Amino acid sequence: MKLNAYLSFNGTCKQAFTFYAEVLHGQIPMMMTYADAPPSMPTTPATRDQVMHARLLVGDQVLMGSDTPGDCYKPVQGVHVTLNVETPAEAERLYNALVAGGTAQMPLQETFWALRFAMLSDKFGTPWMINCEKPMPAHA
Repeated sequence: MKLNAYLSFNGTCKQAFTFYAEVLHGQIPMMMTYADAPPSMPTTPATRDQVMHARLLVGDQVLMGSDTPGDCYKPVQGVHVTLNVETPAEAERLYNALVAGGTAQMPLQETFWALRFAMLSDKFGTPWMINCEKPMPAHA
């Protein structure tokens, strides 16, 4: 079994996933618009070019998303997409890219458990945590 997040956007999924692919060094193997749906599925001029389903691959991890049509969109609450990285330099690179145009809830810093940790929402409204854990001592 694999567990992965599915993000909802208010018309900015294509821009967000293109940005995430660049920042996370990933690939987008699938991005389907509502116009790509079968003719029996109704679309409107407003939703025709919006993303019905996108899939981003980062290594063996998957992040998916779509634009939520109409008045059904609600901003993400109560969850963060978490990036666990190996080095403080990578944490800093990701933080600087993702926080640009967004909002930092907890700026990137050292904590008692991490060499670097941050909480932020990017310019698309997606909440992120960046975590570069400290090496844990071996237990006897």
